[in-house]
Amino acid sequence: MKLYYARESRAVRVAWILEELGLEYEVHKFSLGERSMREPEYLALHPVGRVPTLQDGDIRLFESGAIVQYLLAKYSNGRFVPPSDSPAFASYLQWFHYAEGMIMPPINTLVVETVLLAPERRTEVNVKRAGKLLNQMLYAVNENLADKDYLVGSEMTAAEFMTGHAVIMSQRLGIDMADKPNLVDYITRLESRDAFQTASNK
Repeated sequence: MKLYYARESRAVRVAWILEELGLEYEVHKFSLGERSMREPEYLALHPVGRVPTLQDGDIRLFESGAIVQYLLAKYSNGRFVPPSDSPAFASYLQWFHYAEGMIMPPINTLVVETVLLAPERRTEVNVKRAGKLLNQMLYAVNENLADKDYLVGSEMTAAEFMTGHAVIMSQRLGIDMADKPNLVDYITRLESRDAFQTASNK
């Protein structure tokens, strides 16, 4: 397997599950926003020149949630996914998809406005609006974690690879977590995992 990767990107969540599952993979590393990601050679792999892309034999995937689901279905042997007849399964699906549906849209805005754009092209009103929206999305996660260690209960699931990673990225973008104590503990719990540390530092 080959993973096209950049630090502080969605590719980390793919590297994380690969590490948790103990799978061997090669890394092709980019810097976030690197010009070579928009060259024809890479655009042939990822049509909009972003990361991650995963190549597994003849299979190529370039959407992080789809990659995580693919790896779970093919290689996890049931790890990190509650049984479909479990009461936890519906909650698992909700928190798995919460990342891309609710948290990542304002994160995308913040990354563009504060990381990728030159200072003279940034719009402060967009930054403030995205920060306010992101905080609202994170409050819901904080409340959900009031009585549990992980998003679905006492055991880690693949929802952590998606929404857990998005929560970590929110903190790294400077979102104040002082009023979200459950998230602070949750982030510490996830970041302490050897697999996450390895995935973050490729």
